[in-house]
Amino acid sequence: MSDPWDVGALTRHAGPADVRDRVVRRRADGSHTELAVATDPRHPGHPVLADDGGAPHPVRDGHVLSAPTYPPRWSDAPPQARPPHDAAALRAYLAETVHADTLTTPLLLDAVRELPDNWTLGASKSAALARLLAGADGLRPAGEVTDRLGRPGRAYAYDAPGIRRMIVLDPVTGAVLGPEETSTADQPQYGTKAGDVMAYSAWLR
Repeated sequence: MSDPWDVGALTRHAGPADVRDRVVRRRADGSHTELAVATDPRHPGHPVLADDGGAPHPVRDGHVLSAPTYPPRWSDAPPQARPPHDAAALRAYLAETVHADTLTTPLLLDAVRELPDNWTLGASKSAALARLLAGADGLRPAGEVTDRLGRPGRAYAYDAPGIRRMIVLDPVTGAVLGPEETSTADQPQYGTKAGDVMAYSAWLR
């Protein structure tokens, strides 16, 4: 059975002009709070360059950028609509989530990133999602990993020019633990190097 409300989600967006942790807390009534904090794990305790307010400016490490609370959102369309159990129906659901006629692997990964923000998948839906990922072109097993919250996981990677996208699944239940994007080439114009983690999310339940 799916529970529509996650306990919380940690998302980190890293880039040359904006580094932040975003923690989302969802309530049983469907409302949620999003706490965004400026931080750079590469330089703990150092000032961070933030872009809130329309222009880049330095803020202290741990500075709260925003903490809005949002009311419940209800919809009969994905991703708010209840996801199906069947793999074929789930593929169509995910395609609608990202407004695509053809669900390519990059779009599949985009849609998978949206799904745990709205639903905690039960065993049958996690299994259907795992079947979709297993058949995705260019998505290859990347071995056992430890995710950003210290949990054991099984990783699958997709390489695109300059970036490697990875999805981490629970090795026992198949539940999505979170995605991660890593730079695979130096990009001096953006202030990034090969191996830099550009973004990741981790979902708590």
